Amino acid sequence: MLVAGVDDAGRGAVIGPLVIAGVLVKEENLPKLKELGVKDSKLLSPHRREILAVDIRRIAENFKVVKLSPREIDVVVNSGRKLHKLNYLEAQTMAKVIEALRPDMVYVDASDVLEERFKQHILECMSFTVNIISEHKADRNYVVVSAASIIAKVERDKAIAKLAKTSGEFGSGYPSDPRTMSFLRECCEKLEEYPDFVRKSWKPAKRVRDQKGSQQTRLT
Repeated sequence: MLVAGVDDAGRGAVIGPLVIAGVLVKEENLPKLKELGVKDSKLLSPHRREILAVDIRRIAENFKVVKLSPREIDVVVNSGRKLHKLNYLEAQTMAKVIEALRPDMVYVDASDVLEERFKQHILECMSFTVNIISEHKADRNYVVVSAASIIAKVERDKAIAKLAKTSGEFGSGYPSDPRTMSFLRECCEKLEEYPDFVRKSWKPAKRVRDQKGSQQTRLT
């Protein structure tokens, strides 16, 4: 039986892509992933993730990575309609990943607060029937989802490193990172608009922009 795991990386970031990855493994090879030390990517160092990503690709029958750009994310966040919210966009994208892998069984890390609703959203976008297990913290509970989380995180890290080379250091891209917020403030001071790799619809980005606007108003 072919088993797939699907997970994302960068959902809460204000800079860079949201990466969704799927890994397809023969059921009998799942213990090999555990033997390698595969676990939730958040529990591993960047160096360890890179090493494991190579091993995961070697064991896997197939894998699929999709990157959602800040522009794509902004469109759905700003629309406000049910079928265009971020959770549904993720469900649609995970469906594409699953379609590419064609597993017999798939485990997904649920992005929606309602696990079953997220599963149904994925199924709505599928062209074939597949058994889906949608759970919170699936990246900790199922090794095949852990493998997908590692692939997703490594691919996002690569994307962030590439952006940093051309645009300057901005940290992790998450609002909790002071370097990221400092970068956003610098953008507002030097540029009329954020670069394309910033999620302009995100509240932290809007807040920084609004604060800059308020300061300019007071000065004039």
